[in-house]
Amino acid sequence: MLSDHDETAVRAALDERRSEAARRLASLTGRFDEVVQAAAGSNVDDEHDPEGATIAFERSQIGALVHQATTELEEVAAARERLDAGAYGLCERCGTSIPAERLRARPTARTCVGCAT
Repeated sequence: MLSDHDETAVRAALDERRSEAARRLASLTGRFDEVVQAAAGSNVDDEHDPEGATIAFERSQIGALVHQATTELEEVAAARERLDAGAYGLCERCGTSIPAERLRARPTARTCVGCAT
């Protein structure tokens, strides 16, 4: 069971992670739209362009980063649910307490160090 002070700190850390992931997602969505728009009116053979990365590569790279930000938002939401349910800080595999150091470093951790490895 977390103290009120610890719970407040965890909520603040989760809120910060959520805000950061939402900002990244908004920025990436804008970049993705720019790449698509730049390619829309172009008749460029980007697969054979010696000048740099292909448009397909850029879209793929941005898509992977969007996936990471979306996953982070989902993990933060799940951690908030565990916090609200009183299960935050308990390993989902073995049920033991997750060390405070691990939770400080990774507030969305679902497992203890032993189960994570």
